[in-house]
Amino acid sequence: MNVTINARHMDVTNAIREYVDSKASKLPKYLDDIHSIVVTLDIDGEQPFVEIVVQARRKHTFVASQRNSDMYACIDGCLSKITEQLRRHKDKIRSHQGASRSEQIS
Repeated sequence: MNVTINARHMDVTNAIREYVDSKASKLPKYLDDIHSIVVTLDIDGEQPFVEIVVQARRKHTFVASQRNSDMYACIDGCLSKITEQLRRHKDKIRSHQGASRSEQIS
């Protein structure tokens, strides 16, 4: 899994970079086969703006964005949106699959 952090109109500090890396490294537990994660940090006027794009297998793309007064709050809000999308997608895949072999035998 490749995590890329892009910054527009700002410089990314080491603290923010480590925070994003630690949070983004937890995303594969919600969905396997994540190929890349692109995090874009921007300051639009006075408010920070964060956008996360997750590329998974079979060309599934998940996008979330958040605008708030605090950069860390933007990152947390955006990650919660992405985790919800990944969780729903995984549930959808599970519901479309047939019953497991142990359930069929019983």
